[in-house]
Amino acid sequence: MLFNSYVFIMAFLPLVLLGFFAASRFGRRAAGCWLIAASLFFYGWWSVSFVPLLVGSIAGNYAAALLLHRLAPWPRRQTALLVVAIAANLAALVYYKYLGTIFGVLHVAFTNPILPLGISFFTFTQIGYLLDCRNGITSDRSPLNYALFVTFFPHLIAGPIVHNREIMPQFGDAVTYRFSAQNIVVGMTIFLLGLLKKCLLADPTSVVVGPGFAHPETLTLFPAWHVALSYSLQLYFDFSGYSDMAIGLARTFNVRFPLNFNSPYKAQSVIEYWQRWHITLTRYLNLCLYDPIALAIRRRRRMRGFATTPRGFAELVLFPTFITMILAGIWHGSGLTFLVFGLLHAIYISVNHAWRMLRPSQPKEAWPNVAGRVLLTYLCVLAGAIMFRAPSVASAISLMGGMVGLHGISATIPDIRVLRDIAWLAALYAIVWGTPNTQQIMADYAPALGKIQAGAMRWQPNVRWAAVCGCAATLGLLSVGGTGEFLYFQF
Repeated sequence: MLFNSYVFIMAFLPLVLLGFFAASRFGRRAAGCWLIAASLFFYGWWSVSFVPLLVGSIAGNYAAALLLHRLAPWPRRQTALLVVAIAANLAALVYYKYLGTIFGVLHVAFTNPILPLGISFFTFTQIGYLLDCRNGITSDRSPLNYALFVTFFPHLIAGPIVHNREIMPQFGDAVTYRFSAQNIVVGMTIFLLGLLKKCLLADPTSVVVGPGFAHPETLTLFPAWHVALSYSLQLYFDFSGYSDMAIGLARTFNVRFPLNFNSPYKAQSVIEYWQRWHITLTRYLNLCLYDPIALAIRRRRRMRGFATTPRGFAELVLFPTFITMILAGIWHGSGLTFLVFGLLHAIYISVNHAWRMLRPSQPKEAWPNVAGRVLLTYLCVLAGAIMFRAPSVASAISLMGGMVGLHGISATIPDIRVLRDIAWLAALYAIVWGTPNTQQIMADYAPALGKIQAGAMRWQPNVRWAAVCGCAATLGLLSVGGTGEFLYFQF
């Protein structure tokens, strides 16, 4: 079931909201059970055969978490159990997501299993919980709150990757189960803005993106740029729209999600880009992978004497960066393109760190300097996006070749269709770089966990905004029928 579908908007969501607050009159347990059942129904709408996998994953990880708590006096046994539990989670992920590719490389016949929706997200979410149990920083052990934390449908399929210390206390708070008209209005407004991004801005570009990436060798200069830029905008508005819709849906149930998208194309460096794009994935990778690796290396180097040398930079920056970004790329998919995508960003980030070390002074804030940094960052990200989307590395290289004129340069006078395409791209970039994002517009009502600077245009519950949102809702609902699934559903 898609957020951008009539059955979700007109039937599922209203019924679940009504049932949740009606069940809340009988206590938190009744409301929690209703929400878990609704979330499992939501997950099973696509394929009911994978509901047992999700339920089994929750039961197994919760049992492991309880045992980790009991083994606290025996750290070695606790660590051994943690390794086994994480290995079991990763084994399921490898089987469904990567085994076909592995056997393909080995030239072994293997029928790829159907990839369960959201397996990467609910697997990573639960591994994070196990790590916190091992470190003794989990306070809520309620099975009901844990099941809600994992299954809550706004994040179940495509994130954000939520943290138990952020979400479980909210499900343990009685305030969450009280009807709030303000949260309903704020949440639905955020949801609506996300729906418009998905239906009106992201999906129309698919007409250009699909055929272009299917036959990149036929693209001359302008068509190649048109395809590449269109995909970068499709990915931007698709994921921005999904993130808004997830945050808005959670808010209608009085739950606040962490910020997951913060105008990443306004970033002035690739490091800043990853602090703005898929923020919860970046946080997860830093906490669970980059920081432990870097800390272990730093401790080892301290024993030998630390010095800022090329070898020190390689060990402290390059090694953890490449490991983290390669795994980030592979997390998105098993193809070689995702590996190259991760390598590209590892190189970008490493160069970014080196530049900061060589030029520690703050850059000037004159607008040409800012615009130059933003444009350079965007072009780097664009190259990564092409690799991310292409069916093969050769196709990605072919498209980039078209962008530098290797497939020819069309010298004919632009027709009305080309001028229309240019105008549409210009309008989308004006929105990306010239308007506040959803979180800035809604900043007065703290839409998400995390700090956000308010924009010049700020939402208020008044007649003017009601009229704007009413017109937007009409456009969104009229556009729903022709839209597709979110791009991140495949990960």
